[in-house]
Amino acid sequence: MKLNSTATFTFVLLFLMVSAGIVSSMGGFSVGTEALKGVRQPDSRPNKASSGSDGNPQNRTSGQAEINLLKEEDILKAAKEKVSSSLKAGAKLDPIANQKDVIKETSEAKKTNKQFPYVGKDKEVTIEVTAIRRQEDTVSFDVSLKNDGSKAVNFLYSFLTITDDQGRLLNGETTGLPPELAAKSDRVMGTVKVSSSLLANASKVSLQLSDYPDKKIQLEVSDVPIN
Repeated sequence: MKLNSTATFTFVLLFLMVSAGIVSSMGGFSVGTEALKGVRQPDSRPNKASSGSDGNPQNRTSGQAEINLLKEEDILKAAKEKVSSSLKAGAKLDPIANQKDVIKETSEAKKTNKQFPYVGKDKEVTIEVTAIRRQEDTVSFDVSLKNDGSKAVNFLYSFLTITDDQGRLLNGETTGLPPELAAKSDRVMGTVKVSSSLLANASKVSLQLSDYPDKKIQLEVSDVPIN
């Protein structure tokens, strides 16, 4: 039987491909084996040395490093000692620094608010501006209300009028003051905030507030210094 030249070439090509694959596999296996020489499976209990039949620790190979785990009690003890030493080192400085800060804040508060409170009263309702505070871009007025009368009084704080000594009408934000002031109430504290930009070139402000909707009570605090 005469073989076709095309079939012969195909069989030769397949033989060469299979041979090349076998040679490549053997070469890869050999290279991998060489690369993994000296590598051992890690001990499942790294903090304990492997013991032989006589109970003595076996010699470790160079690829097996001993790992010692710290006890929880030792870690906590070391942490407590470090914290204690830090507190002792800082205890000598903290009281002096804190005392200076307190003295500074107290003196500044007295300087700023030495003439407070500014009081306004109508009938049996009293309004007081007890202090002012500057916070970044706002000036905050601490305001209190008290009703000594026998009837509750209602307020709508959107009608609170704030004017400066330049005659300008200012917008303010009120927080903490109740819409209804109960009869025989205790003093209630709140805050009125005004943007610092609105108070440019002003040195004093006045606050006017009336009850709502009757407007029978007219409360006014005048010439509250802001400098």
